[in-house]
Amino acid sequence: MTVVKRPHGGRTRGWAGVVTARPRLTLLLVLLLTALAVVAGRGVADRLGSGGWQDPAAESAYATKALEKHFPASQPNLLLLVDSGTTTVDAPEVAAEGRALARKLAGEASVTGVTSYWDGAATLRDRDGREALIAARIVGDESAAAKVLDRIAPAYRGDHGPVKVTIGGPVAVRHELQTTIQEDLLWAEMIALPITLLLLVMVFGSAVAALLPLGVGIIAILGTDAVLRGLTEFTDVSVFAQNLTTALGLGLAIDYALFIVRRFREELGQGAGTLPAIAATLRTAGRTVLFSAMTVAVSLAAMLVFPQYFLRSFAYAGIAVVSIAAAAALVVLPAALALLGQRVNALDLTRLFRRGRPARGEPGAGWGRLARLVMRRAPLFALATTAGLVVLGLPFLRVEFGTADDRQLPASAESHVVQQHIRENFPGSPGGAIDILIDSRPGSRLDQASLADYSGKVSALPGVERVDSPAGQFAGGRRVAEPGPAQAARAADGAAYVTVLAKGEVVDQASQQLVRDIRAQHPPFTASVTGIAAVLVDSKDSIADRLPWALAIIVVVTLLLVFLLTGSVLIPLQAVVLNALSLTAMFGAVVWVFQEGHLSGPLSFTSTGDIETTLPVLMFCVAFGLSMDYGVFLLSRIKEEYDRTGDHRAAVEFGVRRTGGLITAAAVILAVVMVAIGTSRVTNTKMLGFGIALAVLMDAMVVRSLLVPAVMRMTGRATWWAPGPLRRLHARIGLSEGESAGPATGTGTDTSADPEAPEGADRTPLAAGRPGVVNRSA
Repeated sequence: MTVVKRPHGGRTRGWAGVVTARPRLTLLLVLLLTALAVVAGRGVADRLGSGGWQDPAAESAYATKALEKHFPASQPNLLLLVDSGTTTVDAPEVAAEGRALARKLAGEASVTGVTSYWDGAATLRDRDGREALIAARIVGDESAAAKVLDRIAPAYRGDHGPVKVTIGGPVAVRHELQTTIQEDLLWAEMIALPITLLLLVMVFGSAVAALLPLGVGIIAILGTDAVLRGLTEFTDVSVFAQNLTTALGLGLAIDYALFIVRRFREELGQGAGTLPAIAATLRTAGRTVLFSAMTVAVSLAAMLVFPQYFLRSFAYAGIAVVSIAAAAALVVLPAALALLGQRVNALDLTRLFRRGRPARGEPGAGWGRLARLVMRRAPLFALATTAGLVVLGLPFLRVEFGTADDRQLPASAESHVVQQHIRENFPGSPGGAIDILIDSRPGSRLDQASLADYSGKVSALPGVERVDSPAGQFAGGRRVAEPGPAQAARAADGAAYVTVLAKGEVVDQASQQLVRDIRAQHPPFTASVTGIAAVLVDSKDSIADRLPWALAIIVVVTLLLVFLLTGSVLIPLQAVVLNALSLTAMFGAVVWVFQEGHLSGPLSFTSTGDIETTLPVLMFCVAFGLSMDYGVFLLSRIKEEYDRTGDHRAAVEFGVRRTGGLITAAAVILAVVMVAIGTSRVTNTKMLGFGIALAVLMDAMVVRSLLVPAVMRMTGRATWWAPGPLRRLHARIGLSEGESAGPATGTGTDTSADPEAPEGADRTPLAAGRPGVVNRSA
C-alpha cells in the first residue's frame, strides 16, 4: 500500500493553473461576455418561427410554394369567422356586411386571394347557415405574416353591425402559439428558479455552494439565446427551441456544477488545499463533465440529419447550451472556487434542522447498502426491472402519428375556437382539403378533356366527397356541375389546381391513404399533391428515411466515447441498451396520456388522438443524451475505483455510493425544471416537459440504482474485458479520469484470482502496470 500525501498549497499546472492563476480576471471576462450575450440575444423570441414540421424538399412543399405563387386563393392562411347570431348569413344586412369586410380585407397591403361565402364559395358556409368564412392569404414568411396580422387584426376582430368576427387560420394559430410559448416560458422560469435554488440548498447545505450551479445555468441560457439570435440571420429557428434552452441550460449546468462542486468539497474534506483540490477535481470530475457534454451534444446533434427545421432547431439550441454549460462549469466554477476556498461551505441554512439530531453517518451509506442488496440478488433485480420497463412502454405499440394543429393551444384560444367551429360545422373541412398542382409536361398542354378525365378518376377514389377542378365539380367518378367563373380561375399560365374534399378527418389514416392513392394515378401531366394530409405523409416518410442515420450516429459515437472512457467493449454496449430501455416509460406515457387522453382533464389539454410526428424523435434524442449524462457520472466513478483497486464488486458499490445521491438530486432538479416547462398551455410543450421529466427520474431512480449494478454484477469482471489491440489503443488514446491523488482510506484488494471471472478473461486489474496509477486503499 502506498500512501500519497496531498500538498496544501503551491502552484497548479494544466487547465487548473490557467483558470485559477487570475480568478478575478477570469470571472470579470466571463461577466463581460455574459453581458454581451444579453445584448446580442435581445429580441430573439420575436425572430423565432412556430412551424418547421414540413420537409422543404418534399413534393408537398414544392406544390405549396407553387400554389402560393400562382394561385394564392388556393392556400388561405387567414380565416375570418363571421357569426350572424340569431339570423342567417343570407340575410341582406349580414350579406352586405360580409361583402364589405371582404372588400376591406382585399384592400389591405400584403393580403391577397380574398374570397368569401358571399362571393359564391358555397363551402364557406356552415351547415346551419349561421356562420360563414372570409378566406385570404397574408404573403411573406412567418415573421412578416405575424406583423401583418398584428396590424390588421384589431380592425376586424369583434362586432361589426349585425355580425361578430373572430380570427383563425394557420397564420393566427402560429401567432398565438408563439405568444403563448413566450408567456409560458417566462412563467416556467419564475417557477423553476426558486424551487431549484431551494433544492440546491438542501443538497449542498450551503447557500454559497447552491448559488454556483444556478449561476452557471443562467450563463448557459443567456449565451444560447445569443447563439440562436445569430442563427436566425441565416436559417429558420423554432420558437419551441427556447424551451429546450431553459430546461437544458438549468438542468445540465446544475448537473455539471453539482458534480464539480461536490468533488471539490470531497477533496477539501480529505485535507487538500484549495488549489490542489481544484486540480484534482478538474482531473476527475472535470473530465467526466467533458465526456458527459460530448455524449449529450452528440445525441442532440443527430437531429441535424432531419430536414425539418423544427428538429434542427433543437440541435442548434442543444449543442449550444450543452457546450456553454460545460465551458462555464470548467471555467467559472474553478475560478470561483479558487476565490471561495473553504468559504464554499458558508451560510449553512440547514443547520437549524439538524439541531438535536445525531450526526449523519458516512455519506452515501444508504446507496451502498442498496447496491449490495441489488448485487446479491442481481438476476432477480435485472429481470424484474427490465420486465417492468417493457410493460410501461407497451402503450407505444398503439401510437398514431399526426400533425400539429390548433388543438395544441388552450381550448379558450381564439384561433382554436375558430378552427374547432370549422371542423364541427363546415362541410369538407375548409383549409384542410387536399390540393393538387397540375403542370403541363414539355411538349404538351393542359386541356379540359384531360383535366375532366383526371378529376373524374380522383373523385371515384375511396374517401372522396367532391373534387373541384377547372373542368367542373366531380363526385363518384362523374361530373356533377359544369365549370363556372370560380372553376375557370383554377387555371392560368399552363398550370392549374384541383381541390379534393375528403369525407373523414383531415389527417386520419383514410386521408393519408387517399394522398397515396392520388399519387398512384398516372395522368398525362405532372400532378403534385399537397395539403395537411400530404404534408404529414411526406414528413413521416422523411423521418423514416433519415431515422436510421440519426440512430447510427448516436449509437456509434456513444460506443466510441464510452470505450474511450472505460477501455471496455461490453460497457459501451450495456450503456446503449440500458439507456434505450430507460426511455420506455416515457414513450408509453406519451401515448397513454397525450394520444389516448388519460389525465387530459387534470393536465388541461385537448387530445387529438395522435402524436405529432417529430415529437418522439426529439424526445428520444434529448432523453437519451440526458441518460448518457447520468451514465457517464456513474461509470466514471466506478472506473476510477476499479483502476485504483481492481475489485469489480467493490468498484460498483463505490460508484453507486458516491454518485447515487448526486445523480438522484440532479435528476430531481432537472425534473422540476421540465415539469415547470410542462405547465405550458401548449400541448406539445407539455408533452415534452412531462415526458422528459419522467424519463430522467426513471433513469436515475430505476436504471442507475437497480438495473446497472445488477447487470454489472452478472457480467462480473468480464465487464472490463477488451481484446488486446483495443486495450493497447485505449492505453494510447483513452481519456479516463486518471489518478485523483487522494489520501489513503483503505486497502487495495487483489482480485487476480477472482473466481467469478470467466475462463479466458483477462484477470489482471486494469490498474496494474499503468503509469501514474497508485494502488491505494478504498
